[in-house]
Amino acid sequence: MVSARTEDRLVRLIDRLRDGRLHRAEDLARQFGVSPRTIYRDMGKLSAAGLSIAGTRGEGYRIIPAITLPPLTLTAAELEALNLGLAVAAEVGDPALQAAAETLAAKFDAVLPTETIAEGAAWAQALRSQGKATRVFTHLPVLRAAVQARQKLRIAVIGEAPQVVRPLEVRNWGRFWLLTAWSEGAADFVTLPLDQIESAEPLPELFVDEPSRTLADHRP
Repeated sequence: MVSARTEDRLVRLIDRLRDGRLHRAEDLARQFGVSPRTIYRDMGKLSAAGLSIAGTRGEGYRIIPAITLPPLTLTAAELEALNLGLAVAAEVGDPALQAAAETLAAKFDAVLPTETIAEGAAWAQALRSQGKATRVFTHLPVLRAAVQARQKLRIAVIGEAPQVVRPLEVRNWGRFWLLTAWSEGAADFVTLPLDQIESAEPLPELFVDEPSRTLADHRP
């Protein structure tokens, strides 16, 4: 199990690596107050979580986009996980994600043998489970809508006081779902894991881009 301290460091590493530049393990270790060996292990964890990490020891690391899928051979368990993910996306309450889940499911169904398609009852119980994924999917529609509408939010993160933020981007990096925002109280950018958000309340106030507070300013 990944500790809360390690998970926090992994989230901050993602935030650092996604600027597209190469970052040496030694520099990252110094910035995060850990050993280079810990950074190497962290890179392994991020790769295992589904992120495309480019680079090698001594040269540096960065996250690269990964959209094109090579030919895949799925096990029964992997297919079940795929069906579960599509089912959750279809139920998340976001019309765009629902439509994408339906078209993606149709593409997979078109190439999968009929006898390999898992029945919905096999993973229906998992949809009712409570945990991190539940918190992610609970807040995802509200956060995505606020990003598109440029609408401020009052965010409550586990163990912290609520804060008003300007949501700039919601994006998944492997199994990590992150909200990048400008915090009004901290007067700085924040990166919040969605599974740590307890509540997200849309506020009546909209915002416009201002110098030093845009997504481009956060990731030049």
